[in-house]
Amino acid sequence: MTTPEQQRLRIAYSPCPNDTFVFDALAHGRVPGAPAVDVTFADIDLTNGMAERGELDVLKVSYAVLPYILDDYALLPCGGALGQGCGPLLLVREEGGGGASHAFGRGGPVGRTVAVPSERSTAYLLFRLWAADVVPGGVGKIVVMPFHEIMPAVRDGKVDAGLVIHEARFTYRNYGLHRLADMGEHWERTTGLPIPLGAIIAKRSLGEETLTRLADSIRTSVRMAWDEPEVSRPYVMEHAQEMDPAVADQHIGLYVNEFTADLGEDGYAAVRGLLTRAAAEGLVPPLGPDALRFR
Repeated sequence: MTTPEQQRLRIAYSPCPNDTFVFDALAHGRVPGAPAVDVTFADIDLTNGMAERGELDVLKVSYAVLPYILDDYALLPCGGALGQGCGPLLLVREEGGGGASHAFGRGGPVGRTVAVPSERSTAYLLFRLWAADVVPGGVGKIVVMPFHEIMPAVRDGKVDAGLVIHEARFTYRNYGLHRLADMGEHWERTTGLPIPLGAIIAKRSLGEETLTRLADSIRTSVRMAWDEPEVSRPYVMEHAQEMDPAVADQHIGLYVNEFTADLGEDGYAAVRGLLTRAAAEGLVPPLGPDALRFR
């Protein structure tokens, strides 16, 4: 019979530098007293689906999926991604001074197409909340496509605009694209809160003791990465998909911060604020009063 100490937890997170940086020590057994883990790499649109199907014990997911899965999974208070100046961007092919209304047509969004990586993503919720404030009549047709196809599609005129995340903040100019709006800037300006992007969740059925030990272990893994960043470098670059090391460092700098170590009051306020606003717009189901409780 497997004891809690011997149980191997199945965990999935992305190959992005912020996740491999955060989980390097845990994944390689260097965190004293931590549960053993078996790692699966998957982009967040895949892990969102895994969470909705109840697959795996621990997952990195979008905060946008929480209203659908919090009966079975608990939000851990660490390991995720929140921050300032790191929100999704809405990109267009041609630079123009007319702003969002001009880009989507002052007469309305008819015929306009926006590519997004997922409709179950924080980026999409932030985009829709931005559009509700600044784009009269909405934004037209939404097309979901793989993240890596969005910038080429905007460049080639297949879509009118594209919503991008992560390292695209640093590389979109390579595609000759222009930033129409920064969803994170809008969120921070209107709420004064950090931008909630990715969450770490774990099955409630693991029990309070294991959940607590897991959260403590993730927090330790984060601090170990900060203390000796060179130790995590091989793991980060192995999975960084040929990313330039300088871009990987920028990526880590944006998405790994004090909220990764602990959500804190501002972090929880940001998560609840996002999901409450999104529910008011009919984008997600409403949260229960205790939905974000850890234990």
